[in-house]
Amino acid sequence: MITERSRALSRRSVSHNFAGSPEDLDGAGAVGAFYASRLAYAPDTQVSVICRSNYAAVKAEGFSVTSPQYGNYKFVPSQTFANPDEARKSKIQWDYIVISTKALPDVSDDSEILEGLVGDGTAIVLVQNGLGVEAPYAERFPGKTICSAVTIVSAAQTSPGVIKHNRWTRINVGPFLPHLDNGHTLFTDAKAVEQNNRFVGLLRAGGIKDASTYDHAKLQLVRWHKTAINASMNPSSVLSGGTPNGAMVLDDELYRHLKGVMDEVLTTAPKVLGKPFPREFASAEAILRSTQKNTSGSKPSMALDWEQGKRMELEVILGNPIRIARERGFEMPRLQSLYALLRRAQENRDSDKSKSRL
Repeated sequence: MITERSRALSRRSVSHNFAGSPEDLDGAGAVGAFYASRLAYAPDTQVSVICRSNYAAVKAEGFSVTSPQYGNYKFVPSQTFANPDEARKSKIQWDYIVISTKALPDVSDDSEILEGLVGDGTAIVLVQNGLGVEAPYAERFPGKTICSAVTIVSAAQTSPGVIKHNRWTRINVGPFLPHLDNGHTLFTDAKAVEQNNRFVGLLRAGGIKDASTYDHAKLQLVRWHKTAINASMNPSSVLSGGTPNGAMVLDDELYRHLKGVMDEVLTTAPKVLGKPFPREFASAEAILRSTQKNTSGSKPSMALDWEQGKRMELEVILGNPIRIARERGFEMPRLQSLYALLRRAQENRDSDKSKSRL
């Protein structure tokens, strides 16, 4: 979380809830921890964190970060909390609360954990994959600024409190203002834009040079564009037995399949949003060509979750895009097939687990 009003020194204060954060490539908690460590370098900014499994290590020693771009350094949070209740008891007035946990609306409504933490001037920043992640927060906290963020970053938490940043550090952030889609404006829009821009300024001050401010419409296009990648690569890796990204794109039939899924999403999104993708957004062919250069053998996060017996981000990456498009009269049959198969596979596995406990 970040606040500019807390503390006698009136330093900014940011609170991160990143335990079990969404991984673009690998790691658990790594994405949130990495961005928290960079925000702490912004002048007059205090960054606190909420941890879970890594709480003891972080509370005792902070984070150790290694990075080819930023070097090796320690990040000791201003406050380290074991849970949201501890953060509430601190009475700190946060300027920003940054959420980088996995978005699992079929498991829980994570907006609930922010009850009692969101103050009059608090903005909520969502660094999460998929579509529709903003809706629960907008419904629970009407009138509050929600900054929607899409990131590409390679990082891993190799052991509790130890973060390895590899490469790729891009983050796009825009205010979530869905009423603009219907031509309406609200008096709070200017404040939302200002808070969004200020947050990106903190990222840049912390050394994240590739942090960009987008308006609501363009940020949603970014979300759909990244979803085209995630919705093709992630499920396909699971269904093909954990095939790495680089290997999938070198298989002729899988290449055709991946391109078909990406094209389906990329052609549907402009119809849903009523706007074309900007020219600078990569085509399916360009994305796949770039992936062919990936020789690291890395698997997408959904495949790692499946292998580790964890819940997958099926709803925000597959289910929500299908439902959003369907509400507007568009079907995505390739995506629907992936969703139906994986949702059933997950339900079957959960059922088997429940039976084994009896």
